[in-house]
Amino acid sequence: MHKRLLAPCFGFIKSRIFAGLKRFLSISLLSIFLVSATELYQLVKLPLMVEHFKEHRQEDKDMTLWAFLCMHYDYAAKPDEDYAKDMTLPFKANDSMINATIADFVPTTFYISPAKKTYASSVQFVTFDEQHISSSFLSNIWQPPKSC
Repeated sequence: MHKRLLAPCFGFIKSRIFAGLKRFLSISLLSIFLVSATELYQLVKLPLMVEHFKEHRQEDKDMTLWAFLCMHYDYAAKPDEDYAKDMTLPFKANDSMINATIADFVPTTFYISPAKKTYASSVQFVTFDEQHISSSFLSNIWQPPKSC
């Protein structure tokens, strides 16, 4: 008797566990895809940027985060003595990971040829109502040809 009362509860718990597992699996697979197929993996380098910013702040106490970003991410920035360390910052160097992924999704080139023009023929076909054809007319088909 006690098991019958708890059976619906266990079904609900099992469905909640399955839903939670499905959600966890979906989020995990999406995260793996985003990190491997996009530049999102660059966010792992954020602690390096914080450390590098602290080093610059020790040299120049008045440096702001905006000045740091402009110094390192401006197109007109020239290489300095810590250029190798600058290139370890996020979104500074391209590791070409995304190029291999994009190559799989490039569609092949195809050409569409113009459709051939078709013209309606001027031949008209006369149709007969087969219900009114006499049987003697059809039997004449099987007669041998008559010489004139």
